[in-house]
Amino acid sequence: MKVVKFGGSSLASGEQIQKVLHIVMADPRRRIVVVSAPGKRAPDDEKVTDLLIQCAESQLKGEHSTDKVDSILQRYASIADELGLSDKVIVRIRRDLNAVLEGDRSEPLQYIDAVKACGEDNHAKLIAAYFEAQGVPAQYVNPHEAGLFVTSEAGNAQVLEESYDHLYQLRERQGVLIFPGFFGYSKAGRVYTFSRSGSDITGSVLSHAVKAELYENFTDVDAVFSVNPHIVSHPKEITVLTYREMRELSYAGFSVFHDEALIPAFRAGIPVNIKNTNNPNAPGTKIVSHRELTNGPVVGIASDEGFCSIYMSKYLMNREVGFGRKVLNILEDFGITYEHIPSGIDDMSIILRQNQLEPLIETGILTRIKEELAVDEIAIEYNLALLMVVGEGMRRNVGTTARAARALAEAGVNIEMINQGSSEVSMMFGVKETEEARAVQALYDEFFASASVHEKA
Repeated sequence: MKVVKFGGSSLASGEQIQKVLHIVMADPRRRIVVVSAPGKRAPDDEKVTDLLIQCAESQLKGEHSTDKVDSILQRYASIADELGLSDKVIVRIRRDLNAVLEGDRSEPLQYIDAVKACGEDNHAKLIAAYFEAQGVPAQYVNPHEAGLFVTSEAGNAQVLEESYDHLYQLRERQGVLIFPGFFGYSKAGRVYTFSRSGSDITGSVLSHAVKAELYENFTDVDAVFSVNPHIVSHPKEITVLTYREMRELSYAGFSVFHDEALIPAFRAGIPVNIKNTNNPNAPGTKIVSHRELTNGPVVGIASDEGFCSIYMSKYLMNREVGFGRKVLNILEDFGITYEHIPSGIDDMSIILRQNQLEPLIETGILTRIKEELAVDEIAIEYNLALLMVVGEGMRRNVGTTARAARALAEAGVNIEMINQGSSEVSMMFGVKETEEARAVQALYDEFFASASVHEKA
């Protein structure tokens, strides 16, 4: 059995959904199909999920949202018309959407979750109706009825362990199962969504639960690229990479996969195959537990902006028991998460997402660190970009750090900080945001362009 997930761009129109039908029917092992809400049909289009969020916010403010509701229903009606479906499915979608919009608003964040989950839920109903109209034995599966139970955390729901036993029973059902992604139900029967792009999480959870042989994730690219194609032209495709490599890459700006999505599949040892809905015969990128290290030390380079560094210096810091714990306790008191902690014997830097540091929070953190830890120096540096150089091969390769540092130096990029991951699968470089693109290009040229030239020679 395979679990197959299709993203929003793969389901944005009737034409795309026809491709999905052909893909599913091409392999009888594709028994469970996880679907997203309709995505953009063109760059200037709006995703249905975004329209639903706007609709929910208007409802909470007591404003009329008739125009937004009509826009959402029109998207589904347009798709149904392209597929030659009767009005019956749209009548059902209208009824179900209105019922949610008129639902309990006592917990605003949960209400927004319930409304935005309608994108996936209603699309699953439409797609199941289309499959049936084409003579395919198919059925819509509601996550509550299937037993997908989650924590009551709006926008960040976590799967409850008991869900896996419930969902395993899906193996016993006949035909193709169309399952909406992105959300589950609390034990009290209320809808909560995973973090954004959480349909990937649903696919991973179901793969784990039913013990699938493969989790296929269809999107709009042939494969995962070794670097952001918006920064480097025609980058090399990655054919195989490990879960750890993908986790590092997705965390640091790779948009192909949600960075939490692989955890359930990883724990069950299920391989993941990223493929293109518009070119399904392309092999795509396989994500596995282990791979042969045949393509050099580095498999990919990722980058992301919006970081800052809290730098602290104190003489004999290394002799002070509990210094690091006290710093992290202060951050915890303000609800701040961190990314990296490069350190020396007398200094330490805390790297974090700078959008967490509102002016009052920043002042409070700096004041407490100064007063409670008596540091000699403290400063915050904003607008940093983090570059992640990732590859299992780095653990067995000498000189990778030197090559990366030399490439950045030759490109005139100043390195603000370096941090080697303890797993030795990744290496982090901090640079100014203004130098991000130049730094990424320099690293790509060093580890990929030069390798291609060598291979051709």
